[in-house]
Amino acid sequence: PHIHPPFYIRRPTMCGIFAIIQSRSMSEKQLRQRCLFNSSLMRHRGPDWSGTWVHPASKTALGHERLSIVDPESGEQPLTSEDNMIALCVNGEIYNHQKWRDHYKHYPFKTGSDCEVIIPLYLEHGAKCVDYLDGMYGFVLFDAKTQTTIAARDHLGICSMYMGKHADGSTWFASEAKALQTDCATIEVFQPGTVYHNGEMRRYYEPRWWGEEVPSARADLKQINALFTAAVEKRLMADVPFGVLLSGGLDSSLVASVASRLVRANPEKYAFPQLHSFCIGLPGAPDTIAAKKVAEAIGTKHHTLSFTVQDGLDALRDVIYKLETYDVTTIRASTPMYFLARKIKALGVKMVLSGEGADELFGGYLYFHNAPSSDAFHHELCRRVKNLHYFDNLRANKSTMAWGLEARVPFLDKAFMDHVMDIGPKDKQPSRPAKKIEKAILRSAFDTPEDPYLPASVLWRQKEQFSDGVGYSWIDGVRDFCSQQVTDEMMGAASERFPVSPPQTKEAYYYRQVFEELFRHPSMPHAVKTWVPKWSNTTDPSGRAIKNVHDEAYKGEAAKL
Repeated sequence: PHIHPPFYIRRPTMCGIFAIIQSRSMSEKQLRQRCLFNSSLMRHRGPDWSGTWVHPASKTALGHERLSIVDPESGEQPLTSEDNMIALCVNGEIYNHQKWRDHYKHYPFKTGSDCEVIIPLYLEHGAKCVDYLDGMYGFVLFDAKTQTTIAARDHLGICSMYMGKHADGSTWFASEAKALQTDCATIEVFQPGTVYHNGEMRRYYEPRWWGEEVPSARADLKQINALFTAAVEKRLMADVPFGVLLSGGLDSSLVASVASRLVRANPEKYAFPQLHSFCIGLPGAPDTIAAKKVAEAIGTKHHTLSFTVQDGLDALRDVIYKLETYDVTTIRASTPMYFLARKIKALGVKMVLSGEGADELFGGYLYFHNAPSSDAFHHELCRRVKNLHYFDNLRANKSTMAWGLEARVPFLDKAFMDHVMDIGPKDKQPSRPAKKIEKAILRSAFDTPEDPYLPASVLWRQKEQFSDGVGYSWIDGVRDFCSQQVTDEMMGAASERFPVSPPQTKEAYYYRQVFEELFRHPSMPHAVKTWVPKWSNTTDPSGRAIKNVHDEAYKGEAAKL
């Protein structure tokens, strides 16, 4: 059965965007046709409607693939100013939109879209409009009167975005690189926390921790609890069919528990009498067992979905195409998430909360136990957070948007994460000898026995990477499959065939081989990073490869495959 709330208010705008800025080689007709076709390559992100804005004199076109929630007769993008001379296409959510709607009460808003506030902010502040936004987004704005182009991506790259250069000198933008690779001479990842203004890039997100100076502040557990609760509440502002991804691990369980409390306390506000939670795994997987226990404890309507190893193997090529990566851990974890997103969307749900970001903020990965010092621990945290857009953010965004499902990530709320990153590493760093579990301060912040958020067995459960938690045989099965597809001779020549970031394992080789069959553009291998644990003698990113830390660590030769 489909899951429907009784009413809707806002018009969320998660989708796919595309732009060609000031082409020097196309006619108006060619420009429109190219915009329509390239934008259609991302139609999975917004399957409900397509919008195009073309300014003939500027040779500029903006395209949008819309995920329509309600009111299909209005609210389409690109959004435009009153005189239609400013056009804006946005992929994302602006959480503080109501503040700016109230502020610009005399501005003639045309739609109920949260993203339309960017136009009056631009009119007042120019490229500095991004300094006033709180949300997740990638957008392109073109002002035909002043020939001004503004493009920006949210603070940590929660929404995907790429930029390309055409041989004619024009600049192109897209939510996914596949929309650029057949036309652009160069393609690059649009870096998070930056704004493009007429060819110049500026970093607008540069909090205190960005310089990686080691902080000394002690953890304030009440503040951690309060800020995280506010972050979850902020992401429940939309009246759309929504739920939570619940793996049964700490991060997703805390998201689900806090969200469930908020919904139960204000059922009229959220249009749901009961929160829906979703989990996927192989039969008997650690995650599905733990998730069921959590759902019973916090009172969600729980849905357990399953897949087989063969299902995962059959989907690998499509997963790599949708994700635009060859990173091993991202593909491993994205495959079950890809299945889960499809099944959730089939139930009528269009938005989910997810738990990405906590491991980077608090040092949750098991290899952090091996950090040689607190300073090294903090620097590695900073590196992981800064690179989230290559890994967990990419996975959460593209795995779900492959089926037109929106994922929101409360742990990456700016106020919450900036507070956590200013906490000294000595309070965060795990220690096996000292029996200090990873993410101890996060667990402690929600350890309230008098009114428990979670069962103690879940609150203090050891970290499981998502690709492990869905069932250990998933990773074992995909490793075995790839080892059968790649010979020793092929591995011996890996650095010659793939000179950029050559694969170190047969599994990595297989993914890279598929990636380059799908993405032949010479810039594409440079748009990917690979996730490898530090301070460990392993090339396998699984938590089970961290010897003497994971309770179910690989035995013997298994870690060398």
